[in-house]
Amino acid sequence: KARMLKKIQICLCFFFVSGILYEISLLSGCFSSCMPTSKHFLTPEQVLNLGKSIIFLETTERLEPPPLVSCSVESAARTYQDRPIILFMQGLTNETALDLNTSYAAFSLLSSMKNVFIFPLQMETVFQETPLLQWYNQVVPEQEKNWVHVSSDASRLALIWKYGGIYMDTDVISIRPIPEESFLAAQKSQFSSNGIFGFPAHHKFVWDCMENFVLKYNGRIWGNQGPYLMTRMLKTICNLTDFKGTEDHSCQNISFLNPQRFYPIPYPAWGRYYEVWDKSPNFNHSYALHLWNFMNHNRKAVVAGSNTLAEKLYKAYCPTTYEDLIQNAELRDFT
Repeated sequence: KARMLKKIQICLCFFFVSGILYEISLLSGCFSSCMPTSKHFLTPEQVLNLGKSIIFLETTERLEPPPLVSCSVESAARTYQDRPIILFMQGLTNETALDLNTSYAAFSLLSSMKNVFIFPLQMETVFQETPLLQWYNQVVPEQEKNWVHVSSDASRLALIWKYGGIYMDTDVISIRPIPEESFLAAQKSQFSSNGIFGFPAHHKFVWDCMENFVLKYNGRIWGNQGPYLMTRMLKTICNLTDFKGTEDHSCQNISFLNPQRFYPIPYPAWGRYYEVWDKSPNFNHSYALHLWNFMNHNRKAVVAGSNTLAEKLYKAYCPTTYEDLIQNAELRDFT
């Protein structure tokens, strides 16, 4: 009997250990379908350490994501279903996060998506162990002319350097996966954007960008820590030339992607997104579309039934956000 009992115990232990290993293999292999039951208990570090995150930042204090932000996050979640999509929000705290699900429709909409995570943006933590920490401890945000943009420029560099992945601005609508791991996005020939870029963790180029951010810091010049930083650092290692057709450039294992990939409509023509086209473009050469919200001073918005290009993009790539937009419009009309 004792021998039989020992065999039973060994068998039970074997099945128990096998069950645990099976569960672990399931979690690593089915990120988007297995995460919902436990995702609200994960910390930013745990999610970022899963690797290949798509990172968005909201460095204002607002807590209700406007439709364009919601569309950007949703389109990324649909395009990259096997990757974590993270929205960091400056105005969010650990105490308010749970309450916002009932207070703001867009917040609830995004939180319900299987691979979307919304976390507070804690800059002092983000900048730890990077060249940016000393700068952050010395800068006075209230005296900075462009603090919302500068703090975002810094945060995206630190997060990508620490954890790797892709950073996207909250006015970028994803339409197909980006095949590159180390890349910068050309806004035009010989000029890099910092509105979308991707690198593996601890990439030297990103570290060098952080060092130059501090060394050449001038918060009074818009973009000095953003696209101008990326451009001047790229020029130190690459001989930049004009693009021909839809070709991409490559230098030291960094892909410099053609403007057609993200900026097929250049910023002087940004208003075209909010116009009705006789024939809508197909964007066959694009991975995502940057809608130039910084240029949108008159706050043009997607209006249900307007038949604009932006409305068609919402319908195609962020349909849940679009449905919410229609419901809100109907509610306003009723009221």
